[in-house]
Amino acid sequence: MRPRVGLELQGRYTLVERIALGGMGEVWRATDLRSGRAVAVKILRPELAGDEIFLSRLRAEATNSRGLRHPNLAVVLDSGEKEGTGWIVMELVQGRALSDILTERGTLPPSEILPVLAQVARALQVVHDSGVVHRDVKPSNILINREGLAKLTDFGISTGLNQRPMTASGMVMGTAQYLAPEQAMGNMATPAGDLYGLGIIAYEALAGRRPFTGATQVDIAFSHVNDDVPPLPDTLPPQVSDVVLSLLAKKPKDRPASAREVARTLDRIVVNLPPEPWTSSGALGWEATGRRQEPGHEAPQPEGSTRDSAFSTHPTRPRQTAQPAHPQTPGAAATPKAVSQPGGARSQQNSEDAPEGTPRHASGRRFMGMRLPSLRFFVLVLAVSAVLAGLGTLDPAPEASTTATSGAGFPVKEVL
Repeated sequence: MRPRVGLELQGRYTLVERIALGGMGEVWRATDLRSGRAVAVKILRPELAGDEIFLSRLRAEATNSRGLRHPNLAVVLDSGEKEGTGWIVMELVQGRALSDILTERGTLPPSEILPVLAQVARALQVVHDSGVVHRDVKPSNILINREGLAKLTDFGISTGLNQRPMTASGMVMGTAQYLAPEQAMGNMATPAGDLYGLGIIAYEALAGRRPFTGATQVDIAFSHVNDDVPPLPDTLPPQVSDVVLSLLAKKPKDRPASAREVARTLDRIVVNLPPEPWTSSGALGWEATGRRQEPGHEAPQPEGSTRDSAFSTHPTRPRQTAQPAHPQTPGAAATPKAVSQPGGARSQQNSEDAPEGTPRHASGRRFMGMRLPSLRFFVLVLAVSAVLAGLGTLDPAPEASTTATSGAGFPVKEVL
């Protein structure tokens, strides 16, 4: 059975278009005729139809991933076989593979790649808790949707507890660039091998290259075993380099104890990362949104020194130190000239309207010369007064009065 547009599987799933091609199968977008929602269908490649080895691997993939539920795992919904071929129906992830993002951008900063790795580590913890080893953790098997949610996919070569081995003695399963040293030597795959693959992804995303290379797949595999990990860029925070190198330890016992521990470590690192990069001079690479200093503006000088600028760089408010050029009438306040700022006429108007001696709000917002906190308090007082007046609480007491006649003969009302 050759997959094609319009083909129905199990009388329920209609193939719409092919969206990916792998070594063992094709991935198609399909429509669930019962629910009407879009799903993904991984179906065995036509040239592999009838091959019992590949059918067995497809069955193992369905078995190992069917019961797994986690936000960072692509959920398997259904599976089936017909006419020597098989398929797996799974959640359709609207996003991009991490491998495509790395190809496009080259490197990713720690603030972007570490949260993705933490999500994958949580997914791996669920996988390992169920007794399954993924064995193929690599960027092309990590999909990231539009909200930044990472999904671990493709359990095609995964292995589970009490599962019959499907590889010959001495045969290595996995992708050489992400293969753990113990697996390259033909030993049994363990959860620590998945963490090693996660470390290779981290190194590649942060350094822009894979740590181990070679002319052939065998050379790359033995490079994992024999070669030291090349140093990471010096610009990375030390705690980031440390966690990556711990994942790339040659011996499984020297790596983190679990994927959960890796996720928690990455979370702590992300929280403590500096919010903005530092420049070589040690100053932050951003500017405040309030009053800015003009280029060439002088720093404050000791009292009594001669200055050309009319204002000091006091952090709270401008202070006038020079006399105005034109004489003024006594009692008239000197109007300071607005300092030009980036942003055009609007910034200049804000500076001119701000009353002298009033600290400027960071956002530059004012109303009738009042800062926003003061304005809010004033409005609150007016609102409370209006409510009390409406309830009659503020009505004045009746006045007791008497009427008398003044000396001029006019009645006078006296208020007691």
